[in-house]
Amino acid sequence: MASHRGTVWGVLLTLSLILGLLCAAAQASAGDRLPTFRECLEVCKAENCGPGKTHTPIPLLRRLLLWNCASECDYTCQHIITTQRIASALPVVQFHGKWPFYRFLGMQEPFSVLFSLGNLYAHYRGLRKIRAHIPLDYSLRPFYVVLAHVGIASWVFSAIFHTRDFQVTEELDYFAAGANVLYGMYYTAIRIFRLDRPSPRRRSVLRAWTLLCIVLYLCHVAYMKGVRWDYTYNMAANIVAGIVQNILWSWFSITSYQKSGSLWSIVPGVVVAWVMVAMSMELFDFPPWLGCIDAHSLWHFLTIGPTVLMYNFLLKDAQDDIAGKERYKS
Repeated sequence: MASHRGTVWGVLLTLSLILGLLCAAAQASAGDRLPTFRECLEVCKAENCGPGKTHTPIPLLRRLLLWNCASECDYTCQHIITTQRIASALPVVQFHGKWPFYRFLGMQEPFSVLFSLGNLYAHYRGLRKIRAHIPLDYSLRPFYVVLAHVGIASWVFSAIFHTRDFQVTEELDYFAAGANVLYGMYYTAIRIFRLDRPSPRRRSVLRAWTLLCIVLYLCHVAYMKGVRWDYTYNMAANIVAGIVQNILWSWFSITSYQKSGSLWSIVPGVVVAWVMVAMSMELFDFPPWLGCIDAHSLWHFLTIGPTVLMYNFLLKDAQDDIAGKERYKS
């Protein structure tokens, strides 16, 4: 009964997250439509951009990150309008679907970049632990190694996207994040149902499960890239895969704890709860503190801890499994 209630609350929280994000998206470009912003852009570009215009030189680092006269005007006008609105006690609004952040070293969202790199390091550290402490012949090791590599790639592209938001960086971020979520669901089923174990039936199921996940991902990318770039669909697809993974790990924690009484067995459940709390940050979207930290960057920050904890669990779980097999042999 407790497990059922937990699942229901997880689904409700997820649906609330979807609603919150969709509501936020409705206001995403309110700043773009402001007449004062458009006028500011026109004046700035007329005075600074184009042949024969004299304008302040753009520093080398910004030019390397593809800042040009037009994007400099856009950035400057965003902050001019935001400063005026704050002085007039008006709410801060988003421009191009983003809050008006203060950039650092040319990075558009410096704290999201920083926390993305924190997640990247958590996966890299997990990879080193797996390679150092899990034997090569352990059947789950290859799946954990791929998990780490997919996680590293996902957060590399996240850091790139938050450094500079272009169509190509957005697509790479979304596709890498989708791969990360889907692979999380993929390896979770393999670990919980031990599809890695050498039996003809399990191998057949593993092949079918692998093929299904590959086809799902290819169809997802093909739809997003070839049919329609649909933010709502992308969000829903990732949330469904996340729900499946979370339910499986929650069930695993409950049943494992009932059997063993070991506190280590509840770690995946703790990770699930932690990640759900992190996701809920998106429900409380707010203008960035000091123009730097918003709910999305805090979401990235809060996912670092559960990543570290989950790798520690996978390592301990593998070592206990290996030790159990050794005791059985002796």
